[in-house]
This record gives sequence, structure tokens and C-alpha cells, in this order.
Amino acid sequence: MYGKAGLFTKLLVYFLLCIIALIYLMPFFWMFGTSLKADTELLEFPPKFFPAKPHFNNFAKAISKFPFWRYFLNTVIITVGNLIGVVISAPLVAYGFSKVNWKGRDFLFFVMLSTVMIPGAVTMVPTFLIFKNLGWLDTFLPLIVPSFLGGGAMNVFLIKQFFSTIPNEMIEAAKIDGANEWTIFRKIMVPLSKPVLALISLFTFIGSWNNYTGPLIYITSEEKYPLALGMPMFMNRYGTYWNQAMAAATLTFLPTLIFFLFAQKYLIEGIKLSGIKG
Repeated sequence: MYGKAGLFTKLLVYFLLCIIALIYLMPFFWMFGTSLKADTELLEFPPKFFPAKPHFNNFAKAISKFPFWRYFLNTVIITVGNLIGVVISAPLVAYGFSKVNWKGRDFLFFVMLSTVMIPGAVTMVPTFLIFKNLGWLDTFLPLIVPSFLGGGAMNVFLIKQFFSTIPNEMIEAAKIDGANEWTIFRKIMVPLSKPVLALISLFTFIGSWNNYTGPLIYITSEEKYPLALGMPMFMNRYGTYWNQAMAAATLTFLPTLIFFLFAQKYLIEGIKLSGIKG
């Protein structure tokens, strides 16, 4: 049982957390509320979060004014491609760094992890030149293929930290039973690592779905734009219709929210299991 001081402290913490959550949620409330406003309500003062009479037809108008579904499909292709690449390659690399003994392993892991400290602006031009020489400009390949080449240093780090918590005795017992490295990885390591795989999948989904810089650099054809690149174009062309722009932004945001709601139960567990141990 909590004492009076402990109960007051707990209530105060919850109150402060609710206030902070409300501050973070206010932009989303404003976006959704604006998407339901009539044109005459956009410039009202004092402004209102939600209109007296919601206009859901703003969503249909927004979709009809720019190729939303084409951009949506492009975004899905890029995001799913990145998810597949990260989920396949990152655990393989992490397994090699955590459970396979080979010369120079720790040094190369340190080198890989140190790449996180390199600013993206430094590698932007060399990477662009590589993809240009490969003839991949104006395709989805520069946005998808890198995820199959290791899955990202931080993803590898998180999975390696989790793999390090799995006892080596379990792997040695599997080897005694005749299992090779691939069998151990596929039947022992991957099934046990579902929480951390869900965690990196969530991060990858959010990063790929909202990626603006990558498509801006590599995509030149308008029909290949993802939503992140198509939305600013919509707002530039139809910027006076803020209710429709906010409706399009709400539709763009919904898949990220849905994915998060399905994956949130793994979020804390994945962070806890992959933490700082190892």
C-alpha cells in the first residue's frame, strides 16, 4: 500500500505525464480538427480545434486533387522493401558479430558502430555518385537495396545486444546435436528475437514511411514520388486549401499510427531485452 506521500507523488507523476502527452498530441489534434473544417472556418479568430459541423468530404477532395493512391503505393513499396531488407540482413550480421568467433570481429564491430557518428551530409555525395554510376537514379533501388546490406548499424547493435543475452551453452548443445550455424540462427536465434525484431521493424517503418531526403535526391519522376515527397507538392499547388492539405496529411499519418498500435506491445520489451547488457 502507498502512503499519503507516495500516493501524492505517483498522482503528480501521472499528471505531469498526461500534460506532456497532451502537449505532444496537440499538433495531431490540430491537424485532424483542421481537416474537418469548412473553408470559411480556416481563418476564424479565435481559432477552434474542432469545427461545430465536421466536413468529412475534405478527405475525398484532397485525394482527388493529387495522385494520392499512386504515391501511397510507391510509399508502401519502399517501406515494405526496407522492412524485408532490415529483418533479413540485420539479424544475420548481428549473429556474426555476437555468436560466431572470427579474427577481427570486435574491431570490425567497433568500425561499423562508429559509422553512426558520421553525418549524413558527408556520405550523401559519394553515395549519390555510386548509385548514379550504377544507373539507379529515378528508381526505388537506392531507397531499398541499402537495407539488404546489413540493415543499419543501430539495428545491428540492438539485435547483437539481444543475442548476447542468449547463453552460449544453448548454441553449444545445438551443435552437439548436429546443428550448423544456419540451423542455429534460423531455429533458435530468430524465434527468440521476435521482440527486438518488432522494435527495429517499427523504427524502420516510421523512418521509411516518412523519408523525405532520400526520394528528393534519387527520384525525379513525379509518378514515382512517395507520400513524403508528394505532400509538399500538394501544399504548394493547393496551399490555400489548408483543410484539404490537413486531410491528406491525416491520411498519410494513419498507417504509421496503425503500425505503432500493433507493435507497441513489443516496444518496451524489445528495448528492455536489447538494452545495455553484453
